[in-house]
Amino acid sequence: MTKKIHIICFDVPFPADNGGVIDVYYKIQSLHKKELEIYLHVFEYGRPQQDILKKYCKEVHYYKRKTSILKALGTLPYVVSSRSDHQLIDNLKRIDAPILFEGLHTTLLLGKTLFKGRKFLVRTHNIEHQYYKQLAANEKNLLKKLYYRLAAVKLKRYEKVLRHCDQILAISQNEAAYFKEKFGEKVTFLPAFHPDQKLHELSKKGYFALYHGNLNIYENMKAALYLIDVFKSIPYPLAIAGKTDDTKLLAKVDQHKNISFISIKNEHQLRELFHRAHINVLYSFNNSGVKLKLINALLQSRFVIANQEVIKGAGLDSLCIIANDKKEIISQVLKTIEKDFLKEDLALRKEKLSLYSNQKNAKILIDLL
Repeated sequence: MTKKIHIICFDVPFPADNGGVIDVYYKIQSLHKKELEIYLHVFEYGRPQQDILKKYCKEVHYYKRKTSILKALGTLPYVVSSRSDHQLIDNLKRIDAPILFEGLHTTLLLGKTLFKGRKFLVRTHNIEHQYYKQLAANEKNLLKKLYYRLAAVKLKRYEKVLRHCDQILAISQNEAAYFKEKFGEKVTFLPAFHPDQKLHELSKKGYFALYHGNLNIYENMKAALYLIDVFKSIPYPLAIAGKTDDTKLLAKVDQHKNISFISIKNEHQLRELFHRAHINVLYSFNNSGVKLKLINALLQSRFVIANQEVIKGAGLDSLCIIANDKKEIISQVLKTIEKDFLKEDLALRKEKLSLYSNQKNAKILIDLL
């Protein structure tokens, strides 16, 4: 008998161009390969509907996210209250199957008596109240800072809804430990799903340092500006790759001959940059979730220099060169420029990255249904 699953997604999971939707999209793809019958439910706001999802799902249903300011005024977190739809309830009732909620955002129906006998699973992409607290700490706009602080309070209070689910699928080891302390043995560490399963054998030396990310996200923009400030005193090229139309960043880049900006248009272009880079410099100001850019860099490129906020909870510390401030980054970059990337480095990655096998992790999820 074919196994079935409902997946409720917080946003349109394609193109897979940022952390949360990368995990969702490649999870769907991996479950499809295991011949699971997938009923996908998507809250859309800004990202267009995607026909490619029909390739992997038996049915795909879209619901408009309710972004009225009134949704932000109640006791529920706005990210939760804005994702409600009566048609979703009807569609879930029609097919008797376990329900996977992608993120705390989609859990409005969790604990309702509408679906007695169903198995409920929640994929936690972050410890959400901690994530919003970090956003508030890094935000300069006073109104946004206030919103993030209030959201953090609401999310912390709302988190107890997870007691109603059968399984919590934590995306990092840190988060698994946090949720186990609160909710016990129903917590499973399920590593992030990602696009590339193959380790790439590359030449011993690359040509530049690379920082990549969606630069329309404030935290990534902040990290890019920080790294420009670091590399302005290093006689080695830094390529910043991503999407942005921010004139402040582009103006900063133009001030330094060794720093360049590359607008990323597709995955193939990013893959070529990975293959040519000698060093991937990853820096983050918060430690939420797992940084999928770290996994991509380890699979497709050479050396990775990262701070603790990037590697925390990923279980990949031994594959990275750790540098937590400007002085340490400069020192490690200058040392790493001289190093050759060897077959021994690749062998260690093969061993450690087996944790992030999409095929293996899809089986873990299916066994929990």
